[in-house]
Amino acid sequence: MSAPQATGHHRPTVLANQPPVISVLHDAKNKAGLSFEQIAKGIDRSEWWTAGLFYGQAKPEKDDLEKLAKVLSIDQQYLVDALGPSFYPTRGVGEWPPKGPVVYRLYEALLVYGHPIKALIHEKFGDGIMSAIDFTGSVEKEPNPKGDRVKITLNGKFLPYTKW
Repeated sequence: MSAPQATGHHRPTVLANQPPVISVLHDAKNKAGLSFEQIAKGIDRSEWWTAGLFYGQAKPEKDDLEKLAKVLSIDQQYLVDALGPSFYPTRGVGEWPPKGPVVYRLYEALLVYGHPIKALIHEKFGDGIMSAIDFTGSVEKEPNPKGDRVKITLNGKFLPYTKW
């Protein structure tokens, strides 16, 4: 089966080094006029994880690919060949320091509040870290008369450091 041709019109520049299937996903999303939230509901995954897949940051399972093919009208075998058992994400994309204002401000928030957050984690949990592997997250819009607010939730498992 021939691979769909990606136009690249909807490929964010941060994805320049990702496999062609990533452009195919973005093109199909835009052609279908679907949001990440709508696609996530169609594949029974979270919005955050689904968006991560479109940036090459998540490893889909066979069931995910079947549902994604239906939701986006993409050939299922193409998705299996491109994102199936032999695909493993190269996590972490983009330049350093980031130049896009949204990503830059997220880094800025961690630069300013990272150590205070670390101190609070240690006080509340002990010596350890928050996992980004056993992790969920969400982005919500909070209406506010002074200007809408962005609410980001990071929910990671606490992993204590091992003593040996």
